[in-house]
Parts: sequence; C-alpha cells; structure tokens
Amino acid sequence: MNFTISDAHKLLNIIKARRDVRGNRFVSTKIEDEKLDMILEAGISAPSVGYSQPWKFVIIKDEATKEIISQNFTGENEKAKVIFKDRSLYEQLKLEGIKEAPINIAVLYEPNEEEVLGMTSMQKMGEYSVVCAVQNMWLMARALNIGVGWVSILDETKVLETINAKKHTQLIAYLCVGYVDEFYDESELKTLGWEREKLLKECVVTL
Repeated sequence: MNFTISDAHKLLNIIKARRDVRGNRFVSTKIEDEKLDMILEAGISAPSVGYSQPWKFVIIKDEATKEIISQNFTGENEKAKVIFKDRSLYEQLKLEGIKEAPINIAVLYEPNEEEVLGMTSMQKMGEYSVVCAVQNMWLMARALNIGVGWVSILDETKVLETINAKKHTQLIAYLCVGYVDEFYDESELKTLGWEREKLLKECVVTL
C-alpha cells in the first residue's frame, strides 16, 4: 500500500493537533462502540519487540472504580504540590479527568514468562512497546475527535490492586477518554508558560 504526500501531511496535522485533555474539557456524550474499537485496534497495531504484543487494556466505566482511582490521584497530587517551585501555578492546573471522562483505560504491560527476541540486552523494550500502543491510541482518538488525557500522578501499586491486575503486571498509562467541548490550539502547559517549546534544531544531532 502506498500513500500520497497529502496523506503524510494529514497525518502530521493529526499528530500536531493531539492534546492532553483535562477533566474540565470532557462532555458526557457516549463514545460509540465502533470508535472505541478503532482506538483499541490502533493500540494493538503498534510495533512490539520480538512481536511480543505485551499489552493489556482494562476498560473502566464503573463509577465506583473511578472514584477509588480519583482518590488515589488526590493523595498523590497532594504530595506533588510541595515539589514544584511555582506552587500557585501548579494548584491552578486541572491535571486529570478521571470522573469526568465517560471511559478510563488502564494500559498494562504483561511481561512474557520466556525470553523475548530483542529484550536480552534492553529489558525496557517491552514497556516501550506498550508506550507505542498508547501513542497509536491517542492519535486515532484525535482523528476521531475524541479526547485523551494521560494521568501519571497515581500510585501504580494501588491502581493495579483496584483493577485486580495479574501479578508482575505494570501500569504503563492511565487514560481518560471521551468527547470534549473543544481542543486547544496549543498545549495548555505551553500556553501557561510552564515550559518553553523546543525547536527541531535543538533536538537533532547529526554524527
């Protein structure tokens, strides 16, 4: 299958339009099963080391489970507030949408019990494979005009206990997924001046 330069530009536009969505942007509109399947299909279409496909996706719609995860976030967020110098700006940030998003997805890494091709030297390649799946899901969701927020201020062990994950499983991403009232033109943290956007030339070294 060959693609056109127009296809490539469209893909780049989707990539650049991807945003980390907060809870104040989600609306209650239900995600169609077909579109959720497309997001998950994009996830399992990601590359994986040794074709290990070490991912597992836990779809969370239950409000009681969301409440437990939300309390987990609240506890961890209180700890995080004291770390950053600009505490007043930090406290203004809405950093999750656990209860607001219609669907939460816990993206897990389930390590293989046997040796995996490509992981004998770099053990983290299994987790990196799952991160590729997350990126695929995020881009597909954006192409469907569905928002995704990645919540990382969580106690991983408690999340895994809450969702009854298998032993040795790792939590790679906790995603809040749903339709939104708007997508920002720029990253919210960029707009607030939290960090400066790096230029391409700053990120590339030629040897």
